[in-house]
Amino acid sequence: MLIAKNDEAERSKLWRIVITVSSVVIVLIAVFFLYRMFTSNPLEGAWTSEDSGLTLDIRDGGEMTVTLPEVAEEQNVQVELQYSLDRKDKTVGIAEIAGVLDEQADKSGGRYTEENLRSALTNLTTTFSYSVDQGQLTLTEREYGEQMVFDRQ
Repeated sequence: MLIAKNDEAERSKLWRIVITVSSVVIVLIAVFFLYRMFTSNPLEGAWTSEDSGLTLDIRDGGEMTVTLPEVAEEQNVQVELQYSLDRKDKTVGIAEIAGVLDEQADKSGGRYTEENLRSALTNLTTTFSYSVDQGQLTLTEREYGEQMVFDRQ
C-alpha cells in the first residue's frame, strides 16, 4: 500500500533501507566465502587411487582413514592415520597413530599382522608435497619424487 500511494519521500526512504540491507548481506556472504577459501582444508574428503586401489578419507582435525586393498586377501582393511597439513608450503605429513596397527592386527583374528599393515603403509607414511587440481589430488614424495594420484569421490 505504501508504494501504491504517490509519496515520493516514503518510497525513497524504503528504497534506501532495501539497498542498505542487501549490500550488508552481499558483504557478509563475500566475507564468509573468503574466510572458507583461506582457512578450509583443501584435502578434506574422500579420494581414490585408480592405480593402487587405495582410498583416503581425510577428515578435519588431522585424522584420516586409509583403505588398503591388498593386506587381507578376502577384504579391504581400514587403518586410522594422522596427518599434519602445511598450507603455506603445500605439504602434508602422514604418520601412524601409536598402537593402532597393533590393535587392528589383534582384531583381525590372525588374517594379517602388524608388520603386514606397516609394510602396506610404507609408501604412505612420509611427507608429501600436494597439489589439488580439478578434483584430482597429487601427492609427490619430497625425497624421491614418486607421485600418487587420487580422484575425488
